[in-house]
Amino acid sequence: MGREHEVRVNRTTVADEASLTGAVKDLEAGESWPSRGGPDAAPVNRLSSREKDSLAAVCDAFLPSIHVPHAPHQSLRTYYANSASMIGTPEVVGGYLSERIQHPRLWQLRLALWLLSTWFGTFILCGTNSLSCRFPFFRSFPEVEAAGREDIIRSWSMSCIFLLRVLYKGFKALVVLFYFTQLNEKNENPAWEAIGYVGPDPRRAIKSSSEEEEGARDGPLYKALVHMAGPMDVLCTSLSRAGLSLVTSQSQPDGLKSKPLPTIYCDAVVVGSGSGGGVVAGVLAKAGFKVVVLEKGGYHARNNLTLLERHTLDHMYEGCGVLTTEDLGVFVLSGSTVGGGSAVNWSASIRTPDHVISEWRHEHGLELFDSDVYAEALDAVSGRMGVQCEVRHESLANAVLRRGCAELGYPVQTVGQNAPPDHDCGWCCFGCRDGSKKGTSETWLVDMAESGNGVIIPGSRALRVLHADAGRNKNVAAGVVFEFRDGWRGKKERCIIRSKVTVVACGALNTPVLLKKSGLRNANIGRHLHLHPVVMSWGYFPESDSRWQPSKENQEKITSYEGAILTTMSTVVSNFATSGYGAVIQTPALHPGLFSVATPWLSGADYKDRMARFSRTTHIFALARDRGSGTVDASGCIRYRMGAADEKNLQRGLEKILRIMAAAGAEEIGTQHCHGDRLNVRSASSHQFERFVKATSGKGLMDLLTPVYSAHQMGSCRMGIHPRTSAVNSRGETWEVEGLFVADASVLPTALGVNPMVTVQAIAYCTAHSVLEELRRRTKRENNHKN
Repeated sequence: MGREHEVRVNRTTVADEASLTGAVKDLEAGESWPSRGGPDAAPVNRLSSREKDSLAAVCDAFLPSIHVPHAPHQSLRTYYANSASMIGTPEVVGGYLSERIQHPRLWQLRLALWLLSTWFGTFILCGTNSLSCRFPFFRSFPEVEAAGREDIIRSWSMSCIFLLRVLYKGFKALVVLFYFTQLNEKNENPAWEAIGYVGPDPRRAIKSSSEEEEGARDGPLYKALVHMAGPMDVLCTSLSRAGLSLVTSQSQPDGLKSKPLPTIYCDAVVVGSGSGGGVVAGVLAKAGFKVVVLEKGGYHARNNLTLLERHTLDHMYEGCGVLTTEDLGVFVLSGSTVGGGSAVNWSASIRTPDHVISEWRHEHGLELFDSDVYAEALDAVSGRMGVQCEVRHESLANAVLRRGCAELGYPVQTVGQNAPPDHDCGWCCFGCRDGSKKGTSETWLVDMAESGNGVIIPGSRALRVLHADAGRNKNVAAGVVFEFRDGWRGKKERCIIRSKVTVVACGALNTPVLLKKSGLRNANIGRHLHLHPVVMSWGYFPESDSRWQPSKENQEKITSYEGAILTTMSTVVSNFATSGYGAVIQTPALHPGLFSVATPWLSGADYKDRMARFSRTTHIFALARDRGSGTVDASGCIRYRMGAADEKNLQRGLEKILRIMAAAGAEEIGTQHCHGDRLNVRSASSHQFERFVKATSGKGLMDLLTPVYSAHQMGSCRMGIHPRTSAVNSRGETWEVEGLFVADASVLPTALGVNPMVTVQAIAYCTAHSVLEELRRRTKRENNHKN
């Protein structure tokens, strides 16, 4: 629903035994998942009354009630009149702060809420803006008038004190994200109609069971799914179908005072089911080996996908979709579900660039990447995913990027898709309901399921890799100990998997954590983390512009969130001809929640105006192949610092994007810098335009001044030719433990510079064949020993 209006007037603001024992001790010491009452249960707000009062005041400062008597639609009048507290946002945010969000700075946000409930704490954090001209002069934050609270919040965003910028960034992201994603009893949000959002894709409504193909209710993996919390006889039957056995141990490690732990025996255990783990599991199972896949996230069959932003962020993304680096400098999106990132990615499928292959071969000494083996792997994974380059219905942002580049003479190309040409779903960041996007849950894991040689255990968290001393100053992998919940309200249970080889593929954020907790000490584990930092610019394209009206052939209206998500790319500042250390220009998937986080906030009224234009505001981003890097420690804390060269490349990208938006016909353009700068292109002179573009794109991107995002994480256990400089060898095997392999984005030697899905799958394909060699070697050795 478009909105042709400007509402800016007449308003007022109202293993071995030691290893296993160590894993259990970790668990007993408190290592566990956040508690939650059920798969869809809302978290309970356990904040103190003081914190609740402060949080309500903070929420209403960001999103106040605005009186707009002459709004053209009732939905708009309601939208402006609703404050955050009127629709219950403080209660929702309080619940997530209490039960769901785990972050190193969470205690600072909680402390700030308590301080804001007191006059002295408010004076410390807010300064003279909190004072009154009447006795007793000092006031708590909830006692400050609405306009004064807005002034305080705005001062935080540009404060020279870093902690205040952290408070602004944290509170703003949480408040607006939950305001625009929370749902009522009808699974709707009060703001959606006003901003022109339809909710879940109406073209992909859930069909009745009689219309579904056989097995579609549970998805193509239903035969391979094993739920540990089920009855023991059902569990044993599910495992036996795949040729696996479950044994209850009769002896326990020394000092372990607990009941015997069940043990599953297999050839290979794979931790993670995304682009790395899924490929390995499929290859090994098709070769006849018995495989167990552990996946921390749940399994969401096609028919169970809601395509609701809040539900998906809660259940298919790391950290409920609010994961950030330690300093809140980068918002991180990372899949956490069966299929991993491949289940929620945007279908973009790009082969490893030639300049990257050359760098990894010549500068890192990895002969694999300039070999026929790797070329064949790229062909194999691209073929299995059905990668093709025809797109029939692009999103508005892609059409803008394509048109703007054509007008300016910038290079532009079509991005390959792991989906058919008629796949035009703008909701695929929430999973693919028709199964046409070929993530691992529709390809490699299906191969494993159909082979009858493997199972997937969703909702299971690996605690530690088991490994035994094999002499020669080297250990040998022996399996994994993991935990699962005995029902959503049940207690945590533990289980052991004994295997001949172990493959860790739980992503660049989780793999180093698991390896460190398993006793590996290689200094490169958790280092060299690359995030592909992303910054965005926006353009407003009103519906009244005939250039963006539906054609006679296609009467469907174009909006910012519909159509194929990422089909177009410009390499105008990518430096692909040389090192590739530049920035590619592409388009994102932004539904109301993530769009709201990206949108600059200057005041409650200005912010609601910007959000009211949601359906016709497009975003285009610059993605840097970063030289800067970060770390992941044993607790999972992410620390990252963008390099100065990376910042310059992103600034160059922003400059080009602003020009592209204008050339494509945008009425207004801007960036997401905290100053909220924007320019009306149609009324600006050429001199004003040039001055705006250069000044705005040149503003700083670090120190929380501009939102920075990451949807690709890589390199935290990088591949190399020596343990001094890498965590795994060219076969994907760790330097310290034989039979322990890593097969995910963490092994990338450097940042890639483009979407890593195809590259990760190709490397995992090569690693899977190294694992096959190891399994066949061990099987042959065992047979010889028996004879």
